[in-house]
Amino acid sequence: MIEVSNLAKRFRLPTRGGKSTAARDPRDHDGWFHAVRDVSFSCAPGEVLGLLGPNGAGKTTTLRLLSTALKPDAGGIRANGIDLLANPLVARQHIGFLSGSTGLYGRLTARENVEYFGRLHGMRPDHLKRRCDELFDLLQMHEFRNKRADQLSTGMKQKCAIARTVVHEPQIVILDEPTTGLDVMSAKILLDFIASYKALRVPLIFSTHHLHEVEKLCDRVCIINHGKTAFHGTMDELRHLGGSTDLYDAFVGVVSQGA
Repeated sequence: MIEVSNLAKRFRLPTRGGKSTAARDPRDHDGWFHAVRDVSFSCAPGEVLGLLGPNGAGKTTTLRLLSTALKPDAGGIRANGIDLLANPLVARQHIGFLSGSTGLYGRLTARENVEYFGRLHGMRPDHLKRRCDELFDLLQMHEFRNKRADQLSTGMKQKCAIARTVVHEPQIVILDEPTTGLDVMSAKILLDFIASYKALRVPLIFSTHHLHEVEKLCDRVCIINHGKTAFHGTMDELRHLGGSTDLYDAFVGVVSQGA
């Protein structure tokens, strides 16, 4: 179980001539941009939570806070009873985080990239080999396992990045827009892979703009708008609050309520 309560994170605005630039967003004030103002949600073992919101709503900042890549200004994050903010090094051992901007080592092969991150996590050679074989089966990566990362297609790179993210068998998985830019077949493989985590009883959180992925995979969703939690609940509850059985219309309805 991961529990997020009242997260907040702000960033200093750039200045011109000693003064902050003019505010262009309701979250800009007092010389700060309040990217995340009040975000709360939870994700239980075996549950897939979809993190939704308009562009610039604060989703990526929220996920970076969960991964301990950023430290929040306020709020709390607990996972399986562990305070992740008080124990960030312990947290990183138990979290698998896929960032939208994290790259691969171009001169290493797909297999070498995954093995390298496994060794960083202290995995034994025999365990690492079994785990890599398992992931390369699940993600259908064997045909390009010996190909250098800088020669891989977008879909191949994303599969490799996800394998690297979960090679150490994390207790919590966090994915930032994992299917962006993928073709239908690659996206289908990754979505099936995400769905497999329900059977493993691992909480999985992923952000996306594709609501059909949410409808297919998610047990619950959290909508962030202007840095705040606008909704957290089941799909049926979202449809009820948004006033439509169509998920797209319901999403727009919820976001419009908080505009």
